[in-house]
Amino acid sequence: MPALARKAGIPTRALTPDSALEGVAEVVQRYCDGDVDAFDALEVRQPGGPFMQACWEALRTVRGGTVVSYAELAALAGRPRAVRAAGTACASNLIAPVIPCHRVVRTGGDLGNYGFGVPLKRTLLRFEGARD
Repeated sequence: MPALARKAGIPTRALTPDSALEGVAEVVQRYCDGDVDAFDALEVRQPGGPFMQACWEALRTVRGGTVVSYAELAALAGRPRAVRAAGTACASNLIAPVIPCHRVVRTGGDLGNYGFGVPLKRTLLRFEGARD
């Protein structure tokens, strides 16, 4: 991780280990090195109701380099007609890109929105090989 910190301009002396985050830096490094499914190795949880949890669980099955539509996400989560609620689940995701809501696009392929900005969504999808 020190090499990545140096690239980002973060002084390595500012990095202090946190045992609760053990292994996370290595997973992030693997992702940055091109293992676009590296985040699958992390156990995650965040607050949200049953449908949001179902959406987030379904999102973790969407492999890097692929996308699903909001409608497909709603179906994967067990409620095919809850397309807007699937969008809300994406917008409520606190741990992107670990739960990869950037892999959800509009029906027809348009990128749609992303809480961290559409340019970042586009960049992540290109990095993962889902877009040219």
